[in-house]
Amino acid sequence: MLLQPLWTLLLGHASLLCSPLFPAVFSLSVFLCCCLPFLLLDLLSSRWALLRRYKLQSHSSISWASVCSCMAMTLYNHLVFILPLTVLHSYLRPIRLPEQAPPLPRLLTQVLACLLLFDFQSFTWHLLHHRITWLYCRFHKVHHTYTSTYALTAEYTGTWEMLSLGVFAAANPALLGCHPLTELAFFLLNIWLSVEDHCGYDLPWATHCLVPLGLYGGARHHDLHHLNAKCNYAPYFTHWDRLAGTLRTQDR
Repeated sequence: MLLQPLWTLLLGHASLLCSPLFPAVFSLSVFLCCCLPFLLLDLLSSRWALLRRYKLQSHSSISWASVCSCMAMTLYNHLVFILPLTVLHSYLRPIRLPEQAPPLPRLLTQVLACLLLFDFQSFTWHLLHHRITWLYCRFHKVHHTYTSTYALTAEYTGTWEMLSLGVFAAANPALLGCHPLTELAFFLLNIWLSVEDHCGYDLPWATHCLVPLGLYGGARHHDLHHLNAKCNYAPYFTHWDRLAGTLRTQDR
C-alpha cells in the first residue's frame, strides 16, 4: 500500500494526532502556512512589475492595519470558538486511529467527494446569505469588507460563517466514512483552495489552470464575486453557478 509508510510515520505521533488541541492548532498553522507564499508575493509584486501583471486588481495594495485586522480575526475565531469546540468534541467522541492506511485510489476518490459535497453546501449557504438581506447584513457582510482580496481575507469572517462552514467541512469526511488520513488530506486541500481563491492573483500554475473545460473557477472566479456580489457563489467549481445562472467570467 503506497500510503502505509506515511501513515506509519504519523502513527508514531499518535498522541499528538489524538490531542484535543490538534484540530485547532492544525487548522491555524496550515492556514498561515498556505498564506505565507502569497503574502511574500504581495511584498514582491509591489516592487516587481513582472509579478504585478498577475495581480487581479493591480491598483489595490495591502496595509499593515489590514494584515493586523485579519490576523486578529483569525486568532480570535480559533482561540475563542474552534479550540473549545474541538476540545469538547474530542471528549465526546475520542479519536481512534486504525493501523492500516487507506488505498490511494480510495483516498483520492473520497477527497474529491468531500470537496464536491462541500462545494454544494457552500454554494447553497452562500446563495441564501446573499438573497436574504437579513442573513447577509447579520452574518455574511463581514467577509465582504474587502472587495480586493488577499490570502489572509479567506478567514476574515464572523463567528456564524466560520462555524457553519467549519461544520460542513468536518462533517463530510464523517458522513462518507473516511479514514483519518483522508480527512487530513481533505482539510489540507480545502484550506489551500480557500486561500488560493482569495489570494488576488491569477497565476499560470493555479488550480483552475490545471482543471480543464472551465470546471473550476479559481481566484479570478472568486475575485469577481467580491467585486459583484450577485455572481459566482460556489467556492471552487463552476457547475452550480452555471446551473443557477449566476456564473460570470471576465468576458461577460
